Amino acid sequence: MSSADDYDKLSKEEREARDKADREREAAEQAALPYSWSQQLGDVDVTVPVPKGTRARDLNVVIQKKKLSVGLKGKEPIVSGELCKEIKVDESTWTLEDQETVLVHLEKVNKQQWWENVVTHHPKIDTTKIQPENSKLSDLDGETRGMVEKMMFDNQQKQMGKPTSDELKKMEALKKFQEAHPELDFSQAKIS
Repeated sequence: MSSADDYDKLSKEEREARDKADREREAAEQAALPYSWSQQLGDVDVTVPVPKGTRARDLNVVIQKKKLSVGLKGKEPIVSGELCKEIKVDESTWTLEDQETVLVHLEKVNKQQWWENVVTHHPKIDTTKIQPENSKLSDLDGETRGMVEKMMFDNQQKQMGKPTSDELKKMEALKKFQEAHPELDFSQAKIS
């Protein structure tokens, strides 16, 4: 029996307790990492603390399609390993802020997938529990935006007991056909 099956059999209170324990364990694991990170669907930002007074020339930062390494020259990297997913190297950057923090911005190749971790050998987060920020329709590409607007319109129409956009199209096509063929009797026709 899988843990998902076990989870489904728990009461609401037991689920909340398990979720809380999982979040606390996850937070402790993430806090123990030598960096912090956050993500949106399209990118990942990694914040790596370095000794105060560090200069960019003192750093060794490597950003590759599936690899990240950040550290001081001549020393063990602070973070190094295989990225859990591929990135767009040309659109990924790093900066040194206030001579004590390296900010690494990684642009995801797959902008529709949450990352479980930054580097594969570090603890994973449960991506099913991520609460994404509300996005605006204007953030979407044209095709996706059109699809979402159509779905919203259809949902509103259904709630009001009115025809959806597809049903309206069918009705319009039938009306045009009837106008073009007045000799035909449609009074008994059932259109689906």
